[in-house]
Amino acid sequence: MLDDPKLIKKYDRSGMLGTIESFPRQCLEAKSIGSSFNLPASYRTPYRSIICAGLGGSAIGADILRSYLWNEIKIPFFVNRNYTLPAFAGEDTLVFIFSYSGNTEETISVYRDAGKRLAKRVVVTTGGILQRLAEKDGVPVIPVPGGMQPRCATGYMSIPVLILLAKVGIVKDNLRQIDETVRVLDMIRREKAGFAVRSKNNIAKKAAEALYGKCPVIYGSQDHTDCVVTRMRGGLSENSKVLSSGNLFPEMNHNEIEGWSGAKKVFKGFTAVFLRDDLDHPRISKRMDITAGIIKKEGSAVIEIHSLGRSRLARIFSLIYICDFISFYLAVLNRADPTPVGRVAEIKKALKK
Repeated sequence: MLDDPKLIKKYDRSGMLGTIESFPRQCLEAKSIGSSFNLPASYRTPYRSIICAGLGGSAIGADILRSYLWNEIKIPFFVNRNYTLPAFAGEDTLVFIFSYSGNTEETISVYRDAGKRLAKRVVVTTGGILQRLAEKDGVPVIPVPGGMQPRCATGYMSIPVLILLAKVGIVKDNLRQIDETVRVLDMIRREKAGFAVRSKNNIAKKAAEALYGKCPVIYGSQDHTDCVVTRMRGGLSENSKVLSSGNLFPEMNHNEIEGWSGAKKVFKGFTAVFLRDDLDHPRISKRMDITAGIIKKEGSAVIEIHSLGRSRLARIFSLIYICDFISFYLAVLNRADPTPVGRVAEIKKALKK
């Protein structure tokens, strides 16, 4: 079914598949944007904290940076999904304002809050109100190409900022890791999960078929795949029109595992998805093995998705890319156009009244 181009075209009326398949090229373009963008000299100053503010798909790039830099960055790195900044934000805080549209009301509020606190601000956007405010205030704007859903712009919303953090000396140079990431993503498209790969050999199509009619429960590690859990849940909601839940190891073993001892009839409607990475702490990997066995004994299926690549950045992006393909194929199985997000738009419209 998922190998039929006519069926794909029937439900993918806005061209989501083409956008997903072009993701490796997006990441390469994002590298070019970051490499050619320079912050004013006044931004080359010591910082005591970094805050990335955003919502929805615009914030996923920030989540990726936080997870990727967990073992490297020497100052607190916080992702803010709210109207205001935490109390510690001040003159020695670098605040990145992420809004693909430039019109997200929570993010505009944070932009103004950061200005009142005299924090250094950088805006990442395609335009909108945020760009106009930034140009008026003399705040640097990283220009992002428009014309897509925010959740599809993950490369644009993360890689330029990663390069800038290296330019101001907060993290090490990361261009080689970005190049490897692009190569790994392209390999996944050609050999593992792209539409041209037939279902019998396609890891994403197989996973989508296994998740069809199920409620996915997604588990990752606190080490580096926490951002992928968030991203996969968002993709399943927005693309596949499916609710899911998620949690992280090792925390999951200290409470949620007990929930899997409930009614087995209910569990038949659930499928666990384990995001696996060889760079996870050895004890977390062992916990995942044990937990998967327990869930299987309760009668529920377990799908394992393994990262690919050598660098941590490539491995994180590889999982995200595979999960994006899964959410697309599941949308087709659900006979849904993966692009429109009518209820999100409905809420935004109601809030304007």
